[in-house]
Amino acid sequence: MFPFTMEKAGSTEAAIAAAASGARYIAGGTTLVDLMRDEVERPERLVDINRLPLTGIRVEGEDLIIGALARMAEVAAHADVQRLQPLIAESLIEGASPQLRNMASMGGNLLQRVRCPYFRMLDVGCNKRTPGSGCAAIEGLNAGHAILGTSDYCVATHPSDVAVALVALDATMRVQGPQGERLFPVEELFRLPTDTPHLEHTLLPGDLIVEIRVPGGSHARRARYLKVRDRASYEFALVSAAAALAIEDGVIREARIAAGGVGTRPWRLRACEAALAGRKPDRQAFEEAAQLATEGVRPLHHNAFKVALLPRTIVRALEMAGEVA
Repeated sequence: MFPFTMEKAGSTEAAIAAAASGARYIAGGTTLVDLMRDEVERPERLVDINRLPLTGIRVEGEDLIIGALARMAEVAAHADVQRLQPLIAESLIEGASPQLRNMASMGGNLLQRVRCPYFRMLDVGCNKRTPGSGCAAIEGLNAGHAILGTSDYCVATHPSDVAVALVALDATMRVQGPQGERLFPVEELFRLPTDTPHLEHTLLPGDLIVEIRVPGGSHARRARYLKVRDRASYEFALVSAAAALAIEDGVIREARIAAGGVGTRPWRLRACEAALAGRKPDRQAFEEAAQLATEGVRPLHHNAFKVALLPRTIVRALEMAGEVA
């Protein structure tokens, strides 16, 4: 590993000042340290933010507020999370091994880099790692890559499971930075690759995620996360679906659906949601709505199976959500 320096921030303001002058934030380090070892990323300065008071989990009304430095394991096991937002708890448990959940922070999980193998191969082209060098995945082994939101420059999927749940639940985030504080939907954090895939998020230099707010509602308690993968543990999704349903008098009042493993960012499926409004929660309605998820897909040589797997996964996730008492 190449030389670097690390300092510990004693306050949010000190952390932001250090990052604004070129340092990189590090919390759990479960992604960044690996990339530094592989020399995919070579930051010269790191600022350790683990001392910052951003680990709390609290409830305001029906809303759940999660500190950006709360560990995934703590969030998944928290009684208020399991009571108010079981979809978040389930997606966190499905998202990583117990060891990683104990280390990784919520904010870090949202900002983790892609798991495309070509991103870590320094001897092949990757526009995320080296802009203008090409995308080896397009003509390479691409079974795990995206079919939605891709470009001629990048086809890598976003790897986070909890991000899919947060997007489905209309979560928002609070960010502090050199230019002040701002609030925006978690969905707006993630960029499409277009012709600049190395720009993965909308944070400004020095911006620090402070907390995540998840609005409550009847849909939040009738929600499930389904992850389809090559093996049962410690594996990224081939296709995943977060589904939440508000059902009144035997009719779907509101549906929330997002998919992972298929898009270059967590993929909200609003056409599917709209198709379910006013329908009975039965398999026919689920299947008809799920077919809308494949609009605009661009399958590659090895991942065309996802075009069929995506709607099937959505149907099963909706059935699971509908079964919640």
